[in-house]
Amino acid sequence: MSDPAAELLPITRIPRTGLPPRAVVVGDPARAAAVADLLEDAKEVSYHREYRVFSGSWQGLPVVVASHGVGAPGAILLFQELADAGVDTFVRFGTAGAMRPGIADGDLVVAEACVRDDGVTQQLVPAEYPAVSAPEAVLALTRAARAAGAPYHRGLVWTRAAFQPGLIPLDSYEKAGLAAIEMELSALYVTASLRGLVAGGVLVVDGANADELVDEDSTGGYNPHRDVVAEGVARGSTVALDALRLLAGDEAR
Repeated sequence: MSDPAAELLPITRIPRTGLPPRAVVVGDPARAAAVADLLEDAKEVSYHREYRVFSGSWQGLPVVVASHGVGAPGAILLFQELADAGVDTFVRFGTAGAMRPGIADGDLVVAEACVRDDGVTQQLVPAEYPAVSAPEAVLALTRAARAAGAPYHRGLVWTRAAFQPGLIPLDSYEKAGLAAIEMELSALYVTASLRGLVAGGVLVVDGANADELVDEDSTGGYNPHRDVVAEGVARGSTVALDALRLLAGDEAR
């Protein structure tokens, strides 16, 4: 008799087979549920630790929606196990602090590449190895944002392991013109490059002044729980799902 537990992957407890090949990945388990509510025939596949996984259909396209929690070391475990289960196309949909003038709260940032300051990929590949989006994912996300009428920007993103500021001066990346700062995306991009997968990322700005995150003595001024951010999250949810649909269409041609 087969062991049912052996049919599940060890960290996330997702099934080894049977999932759709395209996924939206988010940080918050509650956000995964909210995105899944947009799907047809959505069902919860598993919920273990921070890893909450749903499957369903978006405009006829079977998709996975999954949460990975906060920080790249834990998030990369979800990315790796989803890939082990057959997922080959990923869009990370998250939040970020803006680092460039002209990017407002609620705007979307389509991440072309990331600074690998994530606390995990440095132990997997050399420092010189890049963390880059699949070009087709960047194009699909920008097309989806335009179609949705969502304000968006393209650019480089800083994936940083520490959320709160410390003693190290961190303004050089801001001077270099990076668009935003977040905590997990470079781990997805490196995983995708190493495994021959397609990955992209779109982020909702929940802090238009990243100085609140990286230059001050505390994060007391940071407040992501505002209507303008919620509106951006609602727009970004459909943009991420539409990008998967566009990628599937490009693949079929």
